[in-house]
Amino acid sequence: MKKADVLVLGAGAAGLMAGAEAARRGRDVVILDHARHPGEKIRISGGGRCNFTNRELTRQNASARFLSQNPRFALSALSRFTPADFIARVDQAGIAWHEKHLGQLFCDGKATQITDMLVDDLRAVGGALHTGCAIESIERRGEEFVAQTSMGEVRATSVIVATGGKSIPKMGATGIGYRVAEEFGLPIVETRPALVPLTFAEQELARTAPLSGIALKARVSHGKVAFDEDLLFTHRGLSGPAILQISSYWREGDALRVDLAPGRDIAAEMAEIRQEGGKLAPHNALARLLPAKLAQAICAELDIQGRLADHSNKSLARIGERLHNWQIKPVGSEGYRTAEVTLGGVSTDALDAKTMEARTVPGLYFVGEVVDVTGWLGGYNFQWAWASGWAAGQVA
Repeated sequence: MKKADVLVLGAGAAGLMAGAEAARRGRDVVILDHARHPGEKIRISGGGRCNFTNRELTRQNASARFLSQNPRFALSALSRFTPADFIARVDQAGIAWHEKHLGQLFCDGKATQITDMLVDDLRAVGGALHTGCAIESIERRGEEFVAQTSMGEVRATSVIVATGGKSIPKMGATGIGYRVAEEFGLPIVETRPALVPLTFAEQELARTAPLSGIALKARVSHGKVAFDEDLLFTHRGLSGPAILQISSYWREGDALRVDLAPGRDIAAEMAEIRQEGGKLAPHNALARLLPAKLAQAICAELDIQGRLADHSNKSLARIGERLHNWQIKPVGSEGYRTAEVTLGGVSTDALDAKTMEARTVPGLYFVGEVVDVTGWLGGYNFQWAWASGWAAGQVA
């Protein structure tokens, strides 16, 4: 039997942060994970470079950039451990990084540098990490929690659940964190894949599948929410950052509006080309403005043929309308297999926003993706992992 002050379930971003912070306070910390290596999601994130935070995140915009039944829940942790705080740790570790658009920060080198930094920090303050260890059950006995694991029984006065969500099961994701919450009587907000490619029915795919591989800037809207980022046509539907972002808001049966040339007036640009080269075929003229295969597909769909000079402004307006106001209704998503995160999770109503402790179960904490807090694409979910893990580590 192993005894500890704090048992952390999960050696991902939130778990490693929470464990190190608790150990820094002199607590005897044990982190368990069933995976062979810690930080597997960190390793594959950002194309292997780890988009570890977003410097545009502020207390003022956080409620809009995190989805939850209570979007303000995350403010306490996020305002006490900020992107600047994590950047300082990255700098102290000597990890070189760069900023891409929209405040997204990435490692210059491999994402595993972030995992190594977190593990080194944990071990430097005396925390223990055991990988390849499955959690079989956990219960409360008196003042202690007792976990049955593949390495034997572990007892602890505090437990931090940092097991992540259901996304990317090939990386070892499971729903164990939700099961632990339910066993202790905590409510779960319905979970679903988020930051995930969307799929089309066969009829729509007949038009879009031949465009697979084409990427371009687009504005994708759902109600009052819109994202201006890259869009990618796939053999199953649509992907790219704009689609991943909107997928967190989309629900089955909902329609999306897509502008394939945001900030432009394609009809007016086509009219200018008509003045210079009226003998051009419409699809060749449109190919000067958009990817050629997309231009050809649009003109074929609208049956706009012949010479550009033969088409009126009304005809060109049809092309503009099709490009600027494409109404689509996906039938589903690619699911947890490719989803970057899980929407929903342990209800924030059941947790203390400052400490992440379960209100009805003293000593039990939930951090990171397992909680009903989901950020935008671009480093927001890692920042939630660092901040929520930090918050629990101050008190567990």
